[in-house]
Amino acid sequence: MDLREAPWELWMLLGEAQSKIEHVAGVPLRPDVAKRLHEVYLAKGAHATTAIEGNTLSEEEALKRIEGKLDLPPSREYLGQEIDNVVSGANAIFHRLVAGESGDVTYEQILEFNRQVLHNLALDEGVVPGMIRSHDVSVNRYHGAPHHDCEHLIRRLCEWLNDPDFTPPPGQDIAFGVLKAIVAHLYLVWIHPFGDGNGRTARLVEFQILAAVGVPLPAAHLLSDFYNVTRTEYYRQLELSSKDRRGILSFLFYAVRGFVDSLREQLALIRGQQMDVTWRNYVHETLGHVKSATETRQRHLVLDLSLQAEPIPLSRLAAISPRVAKDYAGVSERTLARDMRELISQGYLIRSKDGIAANKSLIAAFLPARRIDQSLNTE
Repeated sequence: MDLREAPWELWMLLGEAQSKIEHVAGVPLRPDVAKRLHEVYLAKGAHATTAIEGNTLSEEEALKRIEGKLDLPPSREYLGQEIDNVVSGANAIFHRLVAGESGDVTYEQILEFNRQVLHNLALDEGVVPGMIRSHDVSVNRYHGAPHHDCEHLIRRLCEWLNDPDFTPPPGQDIAFGVLKAIVAHLYLVWIHPFGDGNGRTARLVEFQILAAVGVPLPAAHLLSDFYNVTRTEYYRQLELSSKDRRGILSFLFYAVRGFVDSLREQLALIRGQQMDVTWRNYVHETLGHVKSATETRQRHLVLDLSLQAEPIPLSRLAAISPRVAKDYAGVSERTLARDMRELISQGYLIRSKDGIAANKSLIAAFLPARRIDQSLNTE
């Protein structure tokens, strides 16, 4: 791997990846939001890791499986087992790292990852979970390494991943970790050492390397998800990387660019949660200093409208939540109309042809002033 020929854009993207990962790691979220974020991205990662290998469960079904809410008929239970195996593997990696174990990749560990992803699955003859294959294999037009070379190649890969080539300068652990994770994934897929589960094994190795350098767990699942949603390009880049000396740089650029795009989307989601917390705090501070029935009623109306994805028609306003319905059950329709007009005049609500909505754009005033060039895509 000769990174002297890497395009300058790769280094820019790696810097952005490190910065955004540190942002994700440093953002406090409400406990329920943090838990949900972890579950959603664990489901994305597990779904992607198995879907790219042919698992037909949807992302929503994968999330239900993780939550223990998905019952599958016996004929499809193996699909759920594949999800379970990847989730168990990722959780085991995290618990080992939290317990203080090294994040170095070892030969024995790679065998264990393969055993985990193939646990309790029906396999072709000659495939033994956690054991190097005893036969040669081909995947489409690509031929894996000769079976008698696989153990040596994996041991040599582990030595390389743990040697000074990947020792980062101070403060660059995450950027180097991203490079190392992608390269480990790529080389394992090239070697193709197992009779089955090579891709899933490679993605667990990738996940461990990212988690070991401090990438938050929701972000550590993003590469697997990106490979799956760009599956055709993923396989094209894999084939290109195995044929041409510069192919590894092409794969690195493809993977890092996709990782950064995914981080931008994740940060936008997190920023939305932060804005919601700031908005709610603002409403409580400005509509909560007087404990009158009117102000309590108006505060409930604003906060519960904030949960609605779309504007609510005036005819349905009093029924948007149980507590709003209770608040307005004993008053006239004119009281609701008066409250609404007052909240609009104060800027808490806005009215459009589609109905009434919370005016969360008020929070934008709390952001630092900046000029936005609408002709540029800055996100």
